[in-house]
Amino acid sequence: MSDKNNKKNTIIRKMGPLLGLLLLGIALTILSDRFFTVDNLLNVARQISINAIISVGMTLVILTGGIDLSVGSIVALTGSITAGLLVGGQAIFPAIFMGMLVGALLGLFNGLLITRAEIPPFIATLGTMTVARGLTLVYTEGRPITGMEEVFRFLGGGYLAGIPVPVIVMVLIFALTYIMLKKTRLGRYIYAIGGNEEAARLSGINTKKILLCVYVLGGLLAGVSGIIMASRLNSAQPTAGISFELDAIAAVVLGGTSLSGGVGTIGGTLIGAFIIGVLDNGLNLLNVSSFYQQIAKGLVILLAVFLDKKRR
Repeated sequence: MSDKNNKKNTIIRKMGPLLGLLLLGIALTILSDRFFTVDNLLNVARQISINAIISVGMTLVILTGGIDLSVGSIVALTGSITAGLLVGGQAIFPAIFMGMLVGALLGLFNGLLITRAEIPPFIATLGTMTVARGLTLVYTEGRPITGMEEVFRFLGGGYLAGIPVPVIVMVLIFALTYIMLKKTRLGRYIYAIGGNEEAARLSGINTKKILLCVYVLGGLLAGVSGIIMASRLNSAQPTAGISFELDAIAAVVLGGTSLSGGVGTIGGTLIGAFIIGVLDNGLNLLNVSSFYQQIAKGLVILLAVFLDKKRR
């Protein structure tokens, strides 16, 4: 009986998110004749790419049993630094590298607080969230940074073979992360730590080193999203990224990853990100007030946590 229940839970975890996405898509196709069009679907994919890339890093963090509340602020800071360097005359690749480096360093800071100072992930990343937001406001003096070159704007607004560039970046990141989780020792260790960190440590896994890697990757991917967002808007906003951490957590949990760690897939996260993005797009097409959209998104987050509790 236990094996049957486990198989049933596995099937629900894998197929439930996909079924939910399909039902949502069918409902929006019926309610709006503008939803199921090539232009709109490409637009949805471009919009989703930013949250989806952040959600990849959040998946790795949550698989270890942690959480990262700082990703939204990292988005704002990395986008602002990259844009500021470009406007100041820096070449595009060094500017992008510096933005990504800042994201990785903030992730490293989170990891050190959690593994060395032994601060709980919720508190550690909450502190980093506040610090990074403050640094963004100091760096930008509270004003948007605009006027980047056309070549930079291609990263967020261009197309390759008819596919938006951010979507291509998103697919590459998901593919590489899938391979890492399925085929490498690091991936196996991430699942092991999420299943039982103490048991993983006693079996010889350097848990602190793995956790450092995970939070660095989370910060790095948030930085990539921040750079893409600044490119797409041709503007780095000091208030960018607010509540992005909630969207990422919702996408991860809706995709079947357990908040307690050790269980989940990167493919499920992609489906979860599409659920969040399609919901946003559908509500906009239906001219639903932004106030009510906030309520809907909050209910989706509560639903995600409830489903995670039921699965466990």
